[in-house]
Amino acid sequence: MWALFLNAINRFRGQVLGWGISLGILALYLLTFYDTLVEQQAQLQQLFASYPPELWAFFGDIGEMFSPEGYLTIEFFSYMPLILGIYAILAGSGLLAGDEENGTMDLVLAHPISRTRLFFGRLLAFLAATIVILGLSWVGLVLGLNFTTLELSWQELALPFISLGVVLLVFGAFAILMSVVLPSRRAAAMAGGLAVVGSFFLTSLARVDENLEAAARFSPLNYYQGGDAILGLNLEWNGGLAAVALLMVLLAWWRFERRDIRVGGEGSWGLPRLRRRAVT
Repeated sequence: MWALFLNAINRFRGQVLGWGISLGILALYLLTFYDTLVEQQAQLQQLFASYPPELWAFFGDIGEMFSPEGYLTIEFFSYMPLILGIYAILAGSGLLAGDEENGTMDLVLAHPISRTRLFFGRLLAFLAATIVILGLSWVGLVLGLNFTTLELSWQELALPFISLGVVLLVFGAFAILMSVVLPSRRAAAMAGGLAVVGSFFLTSLARVDENLEAAARFSPLNYYQGGDAILGLNLEWNGGLAAVALLMVLLAWWRFERRDIRVGGEGSWGLPRLRRRAVT
């Protein structure tokens, strides 16, 4: 499994550097504006009060923007699930299906390698790559503390990334599950993209429309803390999300063990009527 893990990590190298360094630079850059924001707090509060509440529903409580956790939520963590959710969906959907569609999966499994070792070796590589990306983003925030009066420790800055990481694990696990259930990586990525975007909009709009609150309870982002995790992690929320992700991973592993491997191309939906039409 170690060799499979190292091989998969090497394939993630470009994504790790691209996403991690870019977000780290962005985090450092945004943190330097905090002091300027606080200095102009009175004027900005009047300006922000004129904006409709629907606008701020996508970013957080504007009244908390001048606190450390509120500023980090609105300026950085509010849109990170949407941005990094794209990474999680693309990486998860291609973790296994990518090799199937380019015709290399059958060559890999021709060696004395079990499907279980392949599955969990690549899964661990995905987890490690995600952790490194979040770590580089965290380093950007830590470095940004040198250019601001924001009084936070590096341990406190790490807490929102734990909440973010658990959410990304849910989306990534969903994409992996879809990639072994649906007939192609494209279909799995589309399903994952709909889940990420739908969850983002549903959770955001539920803040201003109480009619959506019941539906928002099924959204992973409803339990995402963002910068508020600085005040303390909600272990019940994060534990629940982690359990959901684990369940989807186990279902994906079970399905991968029992289905036929696609050899160089997309699969079919597996419906009997569609198969008969394909034969004729």
